[in-house]
Amino acid sequence: MQKWVLALLFLLIGWGALHTWRQRPVAQAPGILAPDAPLQVDIDHGTQLQRGDVTLTTRARFELTARVLSREDYRYDAGASLAPVDLALGWGRMSDSAVLAKITISQSNRFYYWHVQEFPIPQRDIETSSANMHMIPSDDMVRHSLERIRPGQLVHLEGFLVDASRPDGWQWHTSMTREDTGNGACELVYVEDISTVAP
Repeated sequence: MQKWVLALLFLLIGWGALHTWRQRPVAQAPGILAPDAPLQVDIDHGTQLQRGDVTLTTRARFELTARVLSREDYRYDAGASLAPVDLALGWGRMSDSAVLAKITISQSNRFYYWHVQEFPIPQRDIETSSANMHMIPSDDMVRHSLERIRPGQLVHLEGFLVDASRPDGWQWHTSMTREDTGNGACELVYVEDISTVAP
């Protein structure tokens, strides 16, 4: 019995080490890597997509190239089966290593947090040039691509901002602007394509 416990322990440690190694940060030289803000085209009458018992309603066509500031995987919360990965993404000055070296970034409970000792850029630039986005993969290929994304990488994604709902009354709404902060400020993104790009 003890051998099985030890074997399981070593297996869990090995899995954890492999997971950490796969998601190790990618170093980038100083300079703005993703100069442009996300592109968004709002949709007046959205299409409905079904994902199991979840109905997705498209709100806007969405596309961006951004630097991955952080990532967090979810397995057990109410939205985990729909959006298993959150990416904190930065563009403009929030894609510059010289700026990011002075900002501490973390994620938990579907939020993205940042902290500074002193501001390397104005606070409003941090707020409007970065966002936490909940990623809904459109298929298994996109899911596998999301699994390989690492902090520090430059990614390009295309898809839709969506609202989600279930028959039991559960709802999850996307932000429709990069100007907001706090609760409700995250984008819920139905990802049709995502790939890493060279700086």
